[in-house]
Amino acid sequence: MSRLGSVQQKVACLFVTQVKEEPSAKRERQPFKVLATETINPKALDADIYSAIPTEKVDGTCCYITTHKGQPYLWARLDRKPNKQAEKRFKRFVHSAGDSKGFTWNIEDDFKPVPECWIPTKEIEYCNGKPFPDENGHIPGWVPVEQNSKQYCWHTSVVDYEFELALILKNHTEEPGLLEISLVPLSDLSEQTLELIGTSINANPYGLGDKKHPIHFLVPHGTFQIKNAPPLNHDDILSWFDESKEGKIEGIVWHCADGNLIKLHRHHLGLCWPIADPHLISQPVVITFSGAKYDYNFEPKTLFHYFSKLEGQRFNSLRDIVSNL
Repeated sequence: MSRLGSVQQKVACLFVTQVKEEPSAKRERQPFKVLATETINPKALDADIYSAIPTEKVDGTCCYITTHKGQPYLWARLDRKPNKQAEKRFKRFVHSAGDSKGFTWNIEDDFKPVPECWIPTKEIEYCNGKPFPDENGHIPGWVPVEQNSKQYCWHTSVVDYEFELALILKNHTEEPGLLEISLVPLSDLSEQTLELIGTSINANPYGLGDKKHPIHFLVPHGTFQIKNAPPLNHDDILSWFDESKEGKIEGIVWHCADGNLIKLHRHHLGLCWPIADPHLISQPVVITFSGAKYDYNFEPKTLFHYFSKLEGQRFNSLRDIVSNL
């Protein structure tokens, strides 16, 4: 599959941000908002944002595909976080200094343990040969998702390690405006990051499936390129989010030529998310499992088995698909 950038570090905002002392609309119990100013972030300018490819920011949980046990595996995001004592010390410092620059970490003692198979994300900073925390005091990383994992059961529902396949949502290759649910070899997705979306992820902003009939998909980052993106200024982007059909999305991620990613969330502009009718569910979708009926013997009561029986069927919206697992 064609690919753009991957999420291996904290993604910078398009605009310089400021903190406003009022309750966040994005995070419960957060007593402040992070809002965009009208000034383009110097990081975005350095990455040549004006030549970047704008794509839809899909609302899910970040995943990564790389090798584990000699085969391509799905990895879940797991950030290494400070223990209580270190977190208190860090918060006191930030409150006093205004940011985290200059804070001294003891990597050996300040952080909670992580599984042995945990790996840090690729693009984080290192200090003395060890992964260094980001500005939030976290060390972003990944853990492999085992097929029988209860903790990551929704992750496992979209991969089949026996046949080394992933359940992918993407644009149809030949028909514009049509989505496609299809099988993709995990090896074709190697070193890509993706978004897991569906019934049990992030309060299901797209209204996919239901608790009795959960449905989940993987969406490779950069999949949904924005055709009519707004100019890169605060007011035009605000109007586009608020008034355009294509703007009914969680946010925009710009993929820059140097591999950097730049993002802007609706919340940065004071707009609500989720919304009633996001753009993703306004498009028809087709199930393309060519050969799946004959080449693979999927386990019953799996999404792979269910969708293989729907080969070639079209639906007016992703919301019209409800599995009968």
